[in-house]
Amino acid sequence: MFTSSQLRLAERVLAEARDQNVRIATAESCTGGLIGALLTEIPGSSEVIDRGFIVYSNRAKQDLLGVPGDLIADMGAVSEPVARLMAEGALSNSNAHLAVAVTGIAGPSGGTPLKPIGLVHIAVARENRSIRHEAHRFGDIGRSLVRTKTLEAALELVLAML
Repeated sequence: MFTSSQLRLAERVLAEARDQNVRIATAESCTGGLIGALLTEIPGSSEVIDRGFIVYSNRAKQDLLGVPGDLIADMGAVSEPVARLMAEGALSNSNAHLAVAVTGIAGPSGGTPLKPIGLVHIAVARENRSIRHEAHRFGDIGRSLVRTKTLEAALELVLAML
């Protein structure tokens, strides 16, 4: 299901989190649970993974993570402020020390000139309130590849925050 390089990346994330006694939560929109699936593919991941939120709809982002509906209406679900609040919401609605959030446009439709297909926002929040954001423009490379590249970029950002 996952490539050997993706599995190695997940193993590195889990090992680093385990060494630091850090528990992780995920908040996923465009990846639909792929980050959590990859991390839990590794035996022993239950020592590190607390929970995952699949918040594909705007309503789910509001209900489960506390992202304000007016922010989504003003900025769009695919935006830096929403990604940051998704990560913070996952952190505060879990027993995790670190949360990763992703929101993007995987395609094949839904893109606009300002928010094209392949645009993804990733945010990672730590319990000490530090947060880091990255925007990626993967391009119109196909839905599966956008989701795969998002998965990999998200885990790289998690590693950087550990």
